Amino acid sequence: MTAPVYGKMNNAFDPSKLDGLPPATKGRIKRRSRALGPAYRLFYQQPVEVCRAQGVLLYDSDGNEYLDAYNNVVSVGHCHPKIIAAVHQQMQTLCTHTRYLQDGILDYAEDLLSTFGGKLSASGHAMFTCTGSEANDLALRIAMHHTGKRGIIITHEAYHGNSHLTASISPSLGDNSPLGTWVRQIPAPDAYRLPKEGLGQWMAGQVQKQIQDLERHGDGLAAFIVDSAFSSDGVYTHPTDLLAPVAEVVHAAGGLFIADEVQSGFGRLGDSLWGYQRHGVAPDIVTMGKPMGNGFPVAGIAILPEVVESFGRAMRYFNTFGGNSVAMAAAQATLNVIRDEGLLENAQSVGRFLKDGLLELAKSHASIGDVRGSGLYLGVEMVQDRSSKQSSPFAATYLVNALRERRVLISASGFDGNSLKIRPPLVFAKAHAERFLNELDGALNDLNKQQ
Repeated sequence: MTAPVYGKMNNAFDPSKLDGLPPATKGRIKRRSRALGPAYRLFYQQPVEVCRAQGVLLYDSDGNEYLDAYNNVVSVGHCHPKIIAAVHQQMQTLCTHTRYLQDGILDYAEDLLSTFGGKLSASGHAMFTCTGSEANDLALRIAMHHTGKRGIIITHEAYHGNSHLTASISPSLGDNSPLGTWVRQIPAPDAYRLPKEGLGQWMAGQVQKQIQDLERHGDGLAAFIVDSAFSSDGVYTHPTDLLAPVAEVVHAAGGLFIADEVQSGFGRLGDSLWGYQRHGVAPDIVTMGKPMGNGFPVAGIAILPEVVESFGRAMRYFNTFGGNSVAMAAAQATLNVIRDEGLLENAQSVGRFLKDGLLELAKSHASIGDVRGSGLYLGVEMVQDRSSKQSSPFAATYLVNALRERRVLISASGFDGNSLKIRPPLVFAKAHAERFLNELDGALNDLNKQQ
């Protein structure tokens, strides 16, 4: 196995490599390519066909079961009956846009805003979109309007969306996807290779350098936007004193601090509902999406009133499907399930069990360089040797595909694609974690024979 290079997407299937695949799989891939074109990507060297799902399990048309340890969109589990019931009931009642008075959107907005604390809860507003890309796009537009500047600072391998604007601040899309000339990158807070003590001040210093460069080139700073789990950079959840010093520097320069919670929010990290809360910062804008409707397309932002005031006066905001009646029902039901079923606590306890198991595996597998993460969002960095900490994309690619053969689904992350990205639904139980660890141990043993 070799490291993925097709489109630079981690764990991407190369459609030119059809030899050796089962005839049925080959036929589906050719049909897909014809119908959908070349821009769509598949996972795994042998792509997975799925036709139904339940909880944390996916099934193909032959009835084979796959353990889903990657899909955070259906955060409360595939086909959760309470989400299905809420969507079904609302579809039978009303589905329309936000230009009519409706209680559903107001009830949800008030409930959602109450989870942030501070000024966002006391006086903030919620605005709704369909996707996280749209949410980040809207946040950036407002930031540029509010500040009169256009410079955006991001981390080195950030992913914030695939609209024209958000793709321009998403270097993880690869070298062929151009960044805006008004975009500046800072290194990820690589706590595996950099000293943990003072890492927040180091990061703030990196941001300050880029602010000065933006000002020198006449763009100035509109916003610093960050995923507090640093998901595409390789999953860095500790230390948790990184972002407060950065926020101080950003605000001193007149910019906005945007917390991108599309991947790390809604209890993913276990010890708080929102990832940024672990860092003790108060964002000007919080963006969210992915797990918000447990698979139903709903996303949005929470924003301070003074930040959106001039934008709201100068232009109207409307999204045909954003905030529609059914989307709000799905979002409300999802938030209710997270609370009612104790999924924040489950993410914390099962995540701790899973992380402890990974640390135990690291004792007997030298290719594991680092185990990190929080809650049910974990990264395992694969290295060629621990002394040099040289990354091993080969090992990560091998393991992702070896686990797929064992019917366990994960992906990879980071600049070199050498960090296993483990991100199961929040209903992942201890028994699922045990199964995952057993299969990973077997895959690691197979990897040792390859090296």
